[in-house]
Amino acid sequence: MSIEFLKSKPTALSVALASATALTLSSTSASAVPAGGYADLVDSLLPAVVYIEVEAKVTPASAEDNMPEGELFEQFKKRFGDKMPNSKEFPRNGSGSGFIISDEGLIVTNNHVINDALNVTVTFADGTTTDAVVVGSDPLTDIALLQVETDEPLSTVEFGSSEELRVGEEVIAMGSPFGLSGTVTSGIVSATSRNINAGPFDDYIQTDASINRGNSGGPLFNADGDVVGVNTAIFSPGGGSVGIGFAVPSDLVQEIVADLQDDGKIDRGWLGVQIKPMTEEAANVLGYEEGTGVVIESVIDDSPAKAAGLKAGDVVLSFDGTDVKELRDLTKAVAQNDPDTNAEISVLRKGENITLSVTLANRAGQDA
Repeated sequence: MSIEFLKSKPTALSVALASATALTLSSTSASAVPAGGYADLVDSLLPAVVYIEVEAKVTPASAEDNMPEGELFEQFKKRFGDKMPNSKEFPRNGSGSGFIISDEGLIVTNNHVINDALNVTVTFADGTTTDAVVVGSDPLTDIALLQVETDEPLSTVEFGSSEELRVGEEVIAMGSPFGLSGTVTSGIVSATSRNINAGPFDDYIQTDASINRGNSGGPLFNADGDVVGVNTAIFSPGGGSVGIGFAVPSDLVQEIVADLQDDGKIDRGWLGVQIKPMTEEAANVLGYEEGTGVVIESVIDDSPAKAAGLKAGDVVLSFDGTDVKELRDLTKAVAQNDPDTNAEISVLRKGENITLSVTLANRAGQDA
């Protein structure tokens, strides 16, 4: 599967950014397309959708890394010595889209759009531009929050409930594919709760609304004009839209935005284990069905898992009362708890069911 995360390359025109919106929920029952199309609805929403340009740093490989090994390379080093050219950071430009969630200038986008940003510029629907600062970002859900200064209240959009979305429901995507700001496409919800193996919190909405590079971070609306997702990735064998796009569900986005708005970072429970799926062979030996439990591959030193007595080879069956059937089940169950939370974890060890007590640490700043 070829998954594109819609981030522009150094020479590309667009990298899309998105925004979130007020936390008011509304009905998301499937609606028929109005007789006159979505023109009136689009007119009301477009002022809250913005075009974003990003200048970010890129560090290329050093000249030495690119030299072929062998006698020729050794002669080159002897001749030039310390004068070997060094790698340098240089800026690359990208652009995209976003949407405004508060009249005081909060905008949500994808983390992969603003990652390593040196400067972020927002262009509004009326053509005015302003600089933005990154309030915070979350690589695990690929959501980021921006702030712009404004003298006048800005147009905003509101969140709807992604939990209530139904397959077949009409949706509208807005953004700046290939730098074409204010682009609107429509389609339906093709599937919900998609796992595309992009990260531990995969729970994507799949849509056939046309999404391309530059839509990343843009809003996905339901027929009532509520944001139900943030466009993030596409299945793209050739680099363009083939009618399979993915959006982060709004219910998750709202949680991340609220946490980022508080202090610019996400505080999650951290266990400290590397895990892998239960293989069919191992499940048969243990007398379990495939897809039951995940195997601890390693335990990180000085982690809550180490302190609790978890060991490599343990099969995790449940955490804090939540059954664990696949990798993301354990990751989500742990992350839904705050740091310093006490929880019970049930594991199978050498044929024996064991329940251990663990006190979670803070995932912020951890690599695993």
